[in-house]
Amino acid sequence: MIKLVNVCKSFGDLEVLKNVNLEVKEGEKLVIIGPSGSGKSTTIRCMNFLEEPTSGEVYINGTKLTKQNRIQVIRDNIAMVFQQFNLYPHMSVLKNLTLAPMKLHHKSKAEAEELAYHYLDVVGLRDKAHVYPTALSGGQQQRIAIARALCMQSKIILFDEPTSALDPETIQEVLDVMIKLGQEKNITMVVVTHEMGFARSVADRVVFMDHGQIIEEGTPEHFFTDAQNERVKLFLSKIIR
Repeated sequence: MIKLVNVCKSFGDLEVLKNVNLEVKEGEKLVIIGPSGSGKSTTIRCMNFLEEPTSGEVYINGTKLTKQNRIQVIRDNIAMVFQQFNLYPHMSVLKNLTLAPMKLHHKSKAEAEELAYHYLDVVGLRDKAHVYPTALSGGQQQRIAIARALCMQSKIILFDEPTSALDPETIQEVLDVMIKLGQEKNITMVVVTHEMGFARSVADRVVFMDHGQIIEEGTPEHFFTDAQNERVKLFLSKIIR
């Protein structure tokens, strides 16, 4: 589904990614972990060309992303959930969810609303359809953002630290929705997170990044019981209590 080949990314003189090679298979749940500044978010943003690699290649379903085709390829295949919810505050929840399906995928209002209500049920917020985002808690807004991504009916969903902006008491409600999505075989998920419990329970594979490189990867069992790299061990010792 996703393939990065020798991807490098620099911002001026700062080299953020250094020859990253990574492949995500259809239906796989991949979790990327690592310390702050390690390149995790830049990696996931390169997957949908929110950040264009300085060099290297990105493939989605076998198609190489280019400046010419990236909008259509991304629109057809990938949705994203950000750290901040990025909901339109002047629109109701229902309008936030129906806007893209109607504008980008040319669905009728009735079709888009049917999709929206279905995915509001999935995230447990049907009763908030006519509420404005500012009236919702952070956890509720992030669940709405997940429902919005699902309304795109994309094969791939990217999550960039979706719980990092939330109060501690609302984190679990978002993770519960993501755990439910992790059980869907037809959805490919790439998740940047510090939530190790989520990684243990949902991930098929965990990738550890540091200083813009992939240092180690493997199953959750490998990472949390038999990680070999000393940097990985030190990171896990600090983050897992």
